[in-house]
Amino acid sequence: MAGRGPAPKPSSRRVRTNGGPTPERLIEHTPTFPRELPDDLLEYDEVWHPATIRWWNRWCESPLIETWSEVDWSELEACAVLHHEFMKKRTFTLASEIRLRVAKFGATPEDRARLRIVFADADEKDSRRQAKPGLSSRERLGVLKSLPSASSE
Repeated sequence: MAGRGPAPKPSSRRVRTNGGPTPERLIEHTPTFPRELPDDLLEYDEVWHPATIRWWNRWCESPLIETWSEVDWSELEACAVLHHEFMKKRTFTLASEIRLRVAKFGATPEDRARLRIVFADADEKDSRRQAKPGLSSRERLGVLKSLPSASSE
């Protein structure tokens, strides 16, 4: 039997009549480019923690930033202050806030999956997969032999 589950109800018998998806707004965007960590976010005579500088540079090198606006960079600057305090004092109360904030940018593979972000390397992976054909099932499994059943003994 084909299909999944029962056939849908006729539209006239449905209780909920959800509308279609909300239309998208198209906004013209001019990409902004990475910048240095601003020193005015820190207290007087304080320098950025080296781990925060590495963290910031990794974000600046990420392909995810191609669509960021000035607002996105401002939010990442706020995250950098939290990251700096976390690395300086190792106050783990900040860890969850940092995790929540960077998740909105797609920091981990799970975050990118939830945001429906896919890196465009599928063609390259497909070409590598086709270049190395795998073993056939006969080559992997070898010759199969049947074992005598326990009832025949």
